[in-house]
Amino acid sequence: MVRTARRRTENFPDGYEEPGLMNPRRVTGMENSRAQFPFPYQPYNIQEQFMQALYSVLDQGKVGIFESPTGTGKSLSLICGALSWLTDHEERRRLQTAALLQEGEESLSTSAVQSSTASSSAEPDWITDFVQKKAERDLVTKLKEEEVKRKKREERLELIRNNVQLKYAMKRKSAEDEEAFKLLHLSKEEHTETQGDQEDEELIIAEYESDDESKSKTRFLGPEDDDDDELIEEHVSKIYYCSRTHSQLAQFVHEVQKSPFSKDIRLVTLGSRQNLCINEEVRRLGSIQRINDRCMEMQKNKHEKQQHEEGVKRKRGPAKSVCPYNKASALQQMRDEVLGTVHDIEQLLKLGREMHSCPYYSARLAIPPAQLVVLPYQMVLHEATRRAAGIQLKGQVVIIDEAHNLSDTLSCIHSAELTGLQLSRAHSQITQYADRYKSRLKAKNLMYIKQIMFGIEGLVQVLGGKVGQNPQSQVTQTGTEMFTINNFLFKAQIDNINLFKLQKYFDKSMISRKLGGFVEKYAGSGVSLQTQGSTNKENRRTEGLNRYLQTLQTNQSTAPADQQETVEADKALSASPMMQVEGFFKALTNSNTDGRVLVHRQGTLSENSVKFLLLNPAVHFAQVLKECRAVIIAGGTMQPVSDFKQELLFSAGVGEDRIREFSCGHVIPPENILPLVLCSGPSGQELDFTFQNRDSPKMMDETGRILSNICNVVPGGVVCFFPSYEYSKRMVSHWEASGALTRLANKKKIFQEPKKANQVEQVLSDFSRCIQRCAVGGGGLTGALLFSVVGGKMSEGINFSDDLGRCVVMVGMPYPNIKSPELQEKMCYLDKHMPHSGGRSPGQALIENLCMKAVNQSIGRAIRHRGDYSSIVLCDRRYSRAATLSKLPTWIKDRTSTCKSFGPAIAALRKFFQEKKQEQV
Repeated sequence: MVRTARRRTENFPDGYEEPGLMNPRRVTGMENSRAQFPFPYQPYNIQEQFMQALYSVLDQGKVGIFESPTGTGKSLSLICGALSWLTDHEERRRLQTAALLQEGEESLSTSAVQSSTASSSAEPDWITDFVQKKAERDLVTKLKEEEVKRKKREERLELIRNNVQLKYAMKRKSAEDEEAFKLLHLSKEEHTETQGDQEDEELIIAEYESDDESKSKTRFLGPEDDDDDELIEEHVSKIYYCSRTHSQLAQFVHEVQKSPFSKDIRLVTLGSRQNLCINEEVRRLGSIQRINDRCMEMQKNKHEKQQHEEGVKRKRGPAKSVCPYNKASALQQMRDEVLGTVHDIEQLLKLGREMHSCPYYSARLAIPPAQLVVLPYQMVLHEATRRAAGIQLKGQVVIIDEAHNLSDTLSCIHSAELTGLQLSRAHSQITQYADRYKSRLKAKNLMYIKQIMFGIEGLVQVLGGKVGQNPQSQVTQTGTEMFTINNFLFKAQIDNINLFKLQKYFDKSMISRKLGGFVEKYAGSGVSLQTQGSTNKENRRTEGLNRYLQTLQTNQSTAPADQQETVEADKALSASPMMQVEGFFKALTNSNTDGRVLVHRQGTLSENSVKFLLLNPAVHFAQVLKECRAVIIAGGTMQPVSDFKQELLFSAGVGEDRIREFSCGHVIPPENILPLVLCSGPSGQELDFTFQNRDSPKMMDETGRILSNICNVVPGGVVCFFPSYEYSKRMVSHWEASGALTRLANKKKIFQEPKKANQVEQVLSDFSRCIQRCAVGGGGLTGALLFSVVGGKMSEGINFSDDLGRCVVMVGMPYPNIKSPELQEKMCYLDKHMPHSGGRSPGQALIENLCMKAVNQSIGRAIRHRGDYSSIVLCDRRYSRAATLSKLPTWIKDRTSTCKSFGPAIAALRKFFQEKKQEQV
């Protein structure tokens, strides 16, 4: 459907009409469609086509790959297209339910009449008659219950949205709770003196039996369980929207708030405890692991308190801390408030503080009745996390946005790594635990604990060390080895351990969390801190002081320049090593063909590592594809798509007939972009940044001359991407020595991407301010030049819109390190299991696709909205190859010119910016 109405023309000259756009590849089979979609303004053609394609894919239960460049309104198109389908789908189901209910009631009444008027002499098949009537009655009863639940839910939400008095009453109640909470804190006393025996009871693991070892299973009440049955609801039809970062999720929620669905949609935003906790005592713990452990401990205390109130005798000891924000009534009130109005994470936190209720658990309670669940995609892609969060995918829709790195993300989530230091710490903790409680642990528990200890010893032995000794002083050989899973199990001599049973033990006993308080001790390490197991009260009191004094001693020998590294090391040490061990054992349960184990020895046991590499991400994505009604994989740049389909979809068992692709151009006029492939520089030097040539002085000098010429003709900001930090450093050092950097600094102020994430915001802010000052004629400079790195902190998620990015320069082709053992193993796996095409092996195709995906993400930083314009300069003759050009986004590829010499390229750049300057006058 193509409309002829004029589009919105903000930021365009008067009388401007929508430019001719490249025709998107339309989805076939569009019979299930909509004529119009609710939209906050008159949509563009490509937005209408996007929504129709999306609607069709959802209605037919397909897997859709959607590519829509940033600035084309992708988020709004996703929102309006998907929620339009959900609205229609729910209406159709409601009508079908009403029709079935009416039909069932009529059938029952007709059957009753026939039964009463039947002749007594007749001999009906009473068994068949009884079964049929019962089935009909059950169906009618179920349909009535569903209808009653639906009406109750709608009435409750309507009350929340409209009843202002109720909201004031809730605020008054929360204020009273907060006052009581403050009084409770004022009267709080220390309970550390009488904790000894009670803490021991906390740490004893309940008797454990695996499923096949006992017919009568014992229910293990974990801290995540909740006895508030009245809060549990059945899941309604919903859409799970996933993206990479919390900032992207917040941006999506703000788009929902601006959409026509904002008043009616039931939306909940999920996050981690670290993002959603409002208990300051817990938040101060800092690390996510400590926050999780403390929260779950409070949950356990809550259940014990409930049992005590119900008459169950409580063990002697002081009252345990429970979270004041986790009360059933408050959670239910906040859940309804969350469903009544669209909130992002910041608004959830504010609401939680106002209502004195936990945003984390309120959001989880809101999942079943919610229609749109917004969450980081790690929570959907990882099965254990899905289960813990209460996410059910059966028959639902999943939209994965910013999905260009989906394959890598899946591999990272399901990979695991352990260092020798972590293994030594874990072994020390579990040994102390077993020694202390062996007389009180059941036989099954002791058996599994010994298996864990034996497994850790095997891993340490593979790394060339021994347990029970200081890992930092154990010298080992250096080298790297790669194993299949089975070969690794034999090498570590743990092939006789049933890892699947061990995993169930980890899950149900929660031993990883019970070991957190044990301090590691190594022979000869000088560590003499008391463990949690000490029964001496005086030692307990001074334990914190001892730790503090040892920290001071460590800090005195640490140079100020290393303080940041020390903090990072402390964070690493604060993570539970047994949790890491548990994750590694879990990874080893993958199929032998789907992963590899990399053993890396660096000289000392503490630095050595063992890493599980997932080679087949499709094995974990297959469950999502199988359970969901439909899956939408969307991104601004999804090219190249071929390997994506092969590696994630075909390998997961998805047939070609279930896959639909949609790709569209940009909303900018074609003349607002100037992509150039540069084959040679000003002096005629051929641009070939291969590994053999890129370090030559001639190549570095030519690159400096290219940038100098570009800075002469491009106003505002220029962003130059290098393949790596190391190459960027070498290039800049060469320019400093040759004087080229000084010449560049005379034209534009120079900024460099920092390696530390906490410095990125400051560099971007300074870069932006410099360009703004230059725009008004300050300082005699024409703008700023930013040296960035492909795959770095500024190549993704950062907007260089308008004057911040009038030109993006790509120096060379950012191929990954082919000598990496992980990459070599991945290439071998693909060559063995994937079909060859186009005369290239799947391994070779992987290298090229990784390179071009990185390029596409970097050059896409510039054009960010429909009124923007920018130039792109690809400095390497290899970009002119047809196969390489085909991997660029269509809207860039169709405008790209290849320049064999430098003259025509700089002339085209000069003309491009002169014309733009005249248009603005």
